[in-house]
Amino acid sequence: MADVILVLNAGSSSIKFSAFEEQGDALELVVHGQVGGLYTASARFEAVDGDGEHHAREWSDGGELDHRGGLEQIGAFLSEHREGHELVAVGHRVVHGGQRFSGPVRVTPAVADELAKLTPLAPLHQPHNLTPIRILEDMQPDVPQVACFDTAFHRTQPEVAQAFALPASITSRGVRRYGFHGLSYEYIASVLPDVDKKAASGRTVVAHLGNGASMCALVAGKSVASTMGFTAVDGLPMGTRCGNLDPGVVLYLMEELGMDARAVEDLIYRHSGLLGVSGVSSDMRTLLASDDPHARFAIELYIYRIARELGSLVAAMEGIDALVFTAGIGEHAAAIREGVVRHAAWLGAEIDAEANAKGGPLITTASSRIAAWVIPTNEELTIARHTRAVLE
Repeated sequence: MADVILVLNAGSSSIKFSAFEEQGDALELVVHGQVGGLYTASARFEAVDGDGEHHAREWSDGGELDHRGGLEQIGAFLSEHREGHELVAVGHRVVHGGQRFSGPVRVTPAVADELAKLTPLAPLHQPHNLTPIRILEDMQPDVPQVACFDTAFHRTQPEVAQAFALPASITSRGVRRYGFHGLSYEYIASVLPDVDKKAASGRTVVAHLGNGASMCALVAGKSVASTMGFTAVDGLPMGTRCGNLDPGVVLYLMEELGMDARAVEDLIYRHSGLLGVSGVSSDMRTLLASDDPHARFAIELYIYRIARELGSLVAAMEGIDALVFTAGIGEHAAAIREGVVRHAAWLGAEIDAEANAKGGPLITTASSRIAAWVIPTNEELTIARHTRAVLE
């Protein structure tokens, strides 16, 4: 009987899952998928197994599926299609580990309570990340669970990179720059030696560009600076999040427009970014295909902000050897990569248009002073590895 580690990434209306089979020292992906549309009348289960076969089911009877129901569907699918496998552990993506959790941890009721207290630091993610943990404590109490944090990878940053210029009475309460997408950056750092040894041992900026977007400066594979700070709304413009914003704007919204804290939160998290600027869509594919001038401007602003943050991260490292693009936009939007690399001409970057159009992996010319790469990320495998290591 083969041992299986299940990886869960839960959001407000979906649960993404991956199952990895232990094969000696290796972990092989045997199935991945998601249950989407939770709490609506259009819930849908989708999965792709190791043979490439697609499985799907829709709930069209008007009934809603909650997180518990979604987990039950995942469990039923695994029981049916992975006969002869034993579930030995569940690894969870948890956005925020705060100051206490600087690495993966086996979840106990006390740990879950501590993580729940961090909800104000990640209100859109933390509660939903923790929901399956609570449910599985009840459904399968004998199966160990491990929490893996998006913030943990950035704990190697120097203190000055994590600090805000605020009084100690405030920063001592945990108000600091945490950084996010750490599981993605950790994976890129783990494979970079196989792609570019000079970059792996030197100075690299990784651009994790998806619906959520950030950038991280790596020196010898360790995080030294990142664009996201106290929350996952800071830094780059994203699908629906505004990114970097003068705090004075928030005061203006409250004092002049009469918006309360919840209204401001809704604006900066759900109605800004690419969606807010373009008025068209939060999806980069839609914007790239659009002739709407607002869509074109949203793309221009997106590339400009990436280019500016790149300069900031290069300054933090005092140089750069390589630039890596990853995540949905980074891996698939050639026009965005080209725009960013052309803005980096001052660093000696020179785009190879043909290689970029093909998706790389190397998208700069032989004469370019820095290398630019396209490397697919794999946060799920990172979580599975951490889960196995904690149990061992």
